[in-house]
Amino acid sequence: MSGRIETLQNKLRAEQIDAFFITSEVSREYLSGFRATDGWMLITQEEAYLLMDSRYIEAAQNQVKTCKVVLFTQMLQTLRELIEKHDVRSIVAEQSRITVAEWNSLKKAFPAVELIDSPLLDQELNALRAVKTEKELADLREAQRLTEEAFERMLTFLRPGVTEREAALEIEFYMRSHGAESAAFDLIVITGAKTSMPHGVPGEEVIRPGDFVTMDTGAVINGMHSDMTRTVAVGHASDEMKHVYETVLRAQQNAIAAVHAGVRCRDVDAAARSVIGQAGYGEYFGHSTGHSVGLEIHESPAFSPRSEDIAEENMVITVEPGIYLPGKFGVRIEDMVRVTPNGCQDLTNAKKELIIL
Repeated sequence: MSGRIETLQNKLRAEQIDAFFITSEVSREYLSGFRATDGWMLITQEEAYLLMDSRYIEAAQNQVKTCKVVLFTQMLQTLRELIEKHDVRSIVAEQSRITVAEWNSLKKAFPAVELIDSPLLDQELNALRAVKTEKELADLREAQRLTEEAFERMLTFLRPGVTEREAALEIEFYMRSHGAESAAFDLIVITGAKTSMPHGVPGEEVIRPGDFVTMDTGAVINGMHSDMTRTVAVGHASDEMKHVYETVLRAQQNAIAAVHAGVRCRDVDAAARSVIGQAGYGEYFGHSTGHSVGLEIHESPAFSPRSEDIAEENMVITVEPGIYLPGKFGVRIEDMVRVTPNGCQDLTNAKKELIIL
């Protein structure tokens, strides 16, 4: 039994709930260590079960050590047998992950079982996943190292005439051909006026002299996602472009300096936002300063102005302020940082000063 599962079982006992029901792929992997696109988990106060069909059963039985692996042909029937075995009368599922169809199916199949509509399981899983283990930190560092290698490759690849899509494909090919399981998300490589769109989509736009190019990239290693953004100029940059870039860089540095275990996440956001606001660009910074990363690219907590969360040691959170001037250009600079007792460790080593190619 893993420590993670034991933590959930202790919560079941404390809350006097009989079982947790896991439906999402990412939570199954987190708790069992086994990656599969389909399956279920049932955690009772006494035991934990990973339910797999014939496509995955042999691999799961060979790999999973944290819980019992059960073959199912009809999931609801197998689940009924386990519910009866453990006299389960109340279940909490992943509120933010379970579909309406799945919820209704459970209610219909188990009318005598109380299905509790509660965020309890989500909260417990988020809290566990937020604090990274040494193995997870090592995988994050490796994913980030590969991301930075791909960035260095792009400094020799980007030139006038290259399209956004060509550049995005080059980054992903480099990462995957050098050991990444996949890109961490749909990579963002945008140029010119499109850099004012925080999540612009790479297209056939061509890089031109005097353009900014924003690259928001990341790799996956052993399921862990890295995330880094750099904005570079091609050929030359105007005084306004340089001023905006330096403002964003100062905002990021101010936010990073504010990070430590025990700080309110919203105070880190405020540290970045205050610099941008004082420079007169407050209305052009619309998103949060950062988000946690791990098995998913966006996890909890976030450096958000509305966050009530407190940063804890070994959380890994991005710091990514930006300024976006519609129709002109935008700048974002993003690092991943590990929260430490007295500050943070920046896991990102790529140069942040303005690069003009």
